[in-house]
Amino acid sequence: MTAEPARPPWLKVRFPAGPNYARVQELMRGERLHTVCEEARCPNIGDCWSRGTATFMILGDTCTRSCGFCAVKTGRPGAVDTGEPRRVALAIQRMGLRHAVITSVNRDELPDGGAAIFAETIRWSRRLSPGTTFEVLIPDFKGDRAALATVLEARPEILNHNTETVARLYPTVRPQARYERSLDLLAAAKEIDPGTLTKTGIMVGLGETYDEVIATARDIAARGVDILTAGQYLRPGPGYLPIVRYWTPEEFAALKAEALALGFRHVESGPLVRSSYHAEEQAGHASGLLAPRPTGDTLDLQVLPAH
Repeated sequence: MTAEPARPPWLKVRFPAGPNYARVQELMRGERLHTVCEEARCPNIGDCWSRGTATFMILGDTCTRSCGFCAVKTGRPGAVDTGEPRRVALAIQRMGLRHAVITSVNRDELPDGGAAIFAETIRWSRRLSPGTTFEVLIPDFKGDRAALATVLEARPEILNHNTETVARLYPTVRPQARYERSLDLLAAAKEIDPGTLTKTGIMVGLGETYDEVIATARDIAARGVDILTAGQYLRPGPGYLPIVRYWTPEEFAALKAEALALGFRHVESGPLVRSSYHAEEQAGHASGLLAPRPTGDTLDLQVLPAH
């Protein structure tokens, strides 16, 4: 087996520490919440948490899929926690987030894939933090357009679904997903609600060619996607897909230039770029002033006291 290439000097990350980091960690533990920052072993956790932000992961910490790149554990999930949307909303309120990112594990055993919990989380959060904008990073819901519509009815400002890799590598990287299904979901989001910004991310370093990445960006642009992110795959530990090579900062810059020429409103491309890393700045670049979109929902949701 070929040894992985040595880690280059431009891939330096901030060590997780500091008062804000500790505050975010305490809040997540106290509210029994999960973050993709921890579960997926994101290299940017030190930077994000020290700035007082995090990406919430709803629907538990166990995924029904087994992607070769992802550190989130795979297995049979427990029962849906119906109190979770309220606790996420309270955490967003306490953190004073201007832009909140909410993602989830895959829950393929649920009839709607967890779409209703996404929608409820947005609605609760909107009421506790009316000045906050919301971005959801959703699974593919197995192509269920009704599930996608359920999420969009809660009117998130940004609908994100990651394409992850080029079509040729899907059987290895995302064995339970389908390239065209992800593209179809992104196109459907624009059809259902043209006012929602759409976003997707890809990672490189798994054996794809530069031309394949540009072809993937072209496919994504053809679906009307507004924001594209591209970053270096970093192996989260033994047992995961190996790194074939590290892309250089110059290659990421070239990719950004070519992708912008395809018509994306914003492209974030760099070694440590992740789909929700600096998400607020990405949203601002894409839309100018990103104003919250009211849901129009009239549910009487009572503000919870701190405890």
